[in-house]
Amino acid sequence: QVERRHYLVSKAVEEVQKIIQQLTAEISYKATRFQAISNSGIHNENIKVLAPSQFLITVPLRGLTGYRECQVRHWRYYTVHGAKLLSSVRDPEELHQWLEVEQFSKSLQQWHETDVNIEGDLVPAKVLIVFRELVEKSIISCNLSSKVTMLESFSSGVRVAVETSESQVEVELVPAVEIPTCWPEKARWPRCLKRWPSQEKVQCIKSLGFDLLARSNYHWQLCFSRAERILMEGLDEDGGCRMKCFRVMRQMKEDVWCAGNKPIITAYHLQTVLFWTCEKYPRTKDWRCFPEAFLRLVQKLHKCVSQHFLKHYFLKNTNLLKYANTSDLDLVASRLTVFLENPVFCLD
Repeated sequence: QVERRHYLVSKAVEEVQKIIQQLTAEISYKATRFQAISNSGIHNENIKVLAPSQFLITVPLRGLTGYRECQVRHWRYYTVHGAKLLSSVRDPEELHQWLEVEQFSKSLQQWHETDVNIEGDLVPAKVLIVFRELVEKSIISCNLSSKVTMLESFSSGVRVAVETSESQVEVELVPAVEIPTCWPEKARWPRCLKRWPSQEKVQCIKSLGFDLLARSNYHWQLCFSRAERILMEGLDEDGGCRMKCFRVMRQMKEDVWCAGNKPIITAYHLQTVLFWTCEKYPRTKDWRCFPEAFLRLVQKLHKCVSQHFLKHYFLKNTNLLKYANTSDLDLVASRLTVFLENPVFCLD
């Protein structure tokens, strides 16, 4: 059953990737600011599987290079449509930041145009308006109307439903500025000299930089998908069972604790729980006994869900459950409580 599910998810990823690759190639042809996603199989770092029928796909933006952190703070007095405000727009939270076109040593002229730029700022809401229109037009020009449907967006993202051979998958398409050259000052990581990950891996991770996603109105969201991928790679070089624990926890979440097409707890939350647990228990012997290691992970997940608080792995002041529905979290917590009272290991 586990293998069957893994096969179905892999198949869905391949089918969705093929369709979105075609769609973004058309978008890129229409507007050079947007780049087509690559066609590099299930391990494509632009695709994040949050749940079997819920994907997040980042679409790289082209023509912004030579990024540097902004040193001077200034106030913004405009709406996302460019109208003047009497009081300033609030500053971003820890996970977000402003982005000025001047922060790049090289930028395409199109990034200076008013369809995306206000007073020198690149405004995510404006980028999303341009992008959404391109997605709608490209679905028609690629003859994909039978496979891809635009969905209403409750946030400011661009959501589509993609028909695969097995089921329908909801995909959030997010324009992303890839910054592979530096590590953000906000991410003071590692917090102190830890035994996990190794210093060599820390240096490798920091050298890969980060991304900025257009997922809100004014502020760009920091994203560390390359760093997270490297952390997941080679987790069990010491012969441990970390990945097995993660896979089983993911399966239990999807079958028992938090099922459904749009679960309140996603694979990303489980991955974050795994990172914190690996850091707290860095020794090889902590990951030799599967039942013991697995229960530790579930206990950590239970604590986070019960307290409605899961700290972002790279940004210490960010709670990944801050905007989650508390009654949904309480329901998951009660299911985890039932499991922990009588853990059943029916999974090989």
